[in-house]
Amino acid sequence: MSGIKEFFSENGYYRAKGVFTAEEVAALQNDFDAIVSQLCASGEVVDATWDGGQTDKIARKGDVVLHTHNVQKYSRTWLNAFLNPRFLDVVEAILGPDIILHHSKLFQKPSENGSPFPMHQDWPYFPTLRDSMIAGIIHVSDASDEMGCLRVYPGSHRLGRVEGADGRRQNDVIDQYPIEAAMPVECKAGDVVFFHYFTLHGSMPNRSDRTRKTVLCQLYNGHDQVEPDNQHPDERMVLRGWNHTISRQAAGQAA
Repeated sequence: MSGIKEFFSENGYYRAKGVFTAEEVAALQNDFDAIVSQLCASGEVVDATWDGGQTDKIARKGDVVLHTHNVQKYSRTWLNAFLNPRFLDVVEAILGPDIILHHSKLFQKPSENGSPFPMHQDWPYFPTLRDSMIAGIIHVSDASDEMGCLRVYPGSHRLGRVEGADGRRQNDVIDQYPIEAAMPVECKAGDVVFFHYFTLHGSMPNRSDRTRKTVLCQLYNGHDQVEPDNQHPDERMVLRGWNHTISRQAAGQAA
């Protein structure tokens, strides 16, 4: 794990190659596909394409991205993925020994018409008191630039909290970092990309003939806690170590 913390601190992201074995990826993909099938049969709205002018600049009519929160509530195999020691060893190198799962979310970008996500920061959606929140994108499929892989601006986490940087509206600061010039972080199935929630990131549409399949985890340090205006489920699930800020009341709250 040598050098991970230093690289992450300098660049605001880290790509961990081959975290999951081919056998593990096959099992994760099997359950990923089963979740997607269940979602599509549910009659619920499962398209998570963002609205607003920023998306309109890089999307086209008919683009979709299938989505649900908290895959660990569907599948034990996915809970096992979050508890995988190789996965948590990388997280610990970045966050320290106390690791809390805030939530997870599935994204399937279909071939040819997979929706993009404009450049943004994640912190407006679930700010924490100590700003320790990171994301880890588990790749169930390969993700090339043509498939709409993650794009980042290395070092942009040093901007700190940019007000209005949620990607759904025009922002003078974010406009200085066009998504077309951001660095693609291409991955193979089994790789995991971690990034800080200040890091400017987004993704272009999937115009390839292959489906891009990822599950993203939001994780924070056990000494941190989410601010009251959190807009997402806060599972408060301890993946490693201890939750030092949990209370009786918080432990009993519905996520």
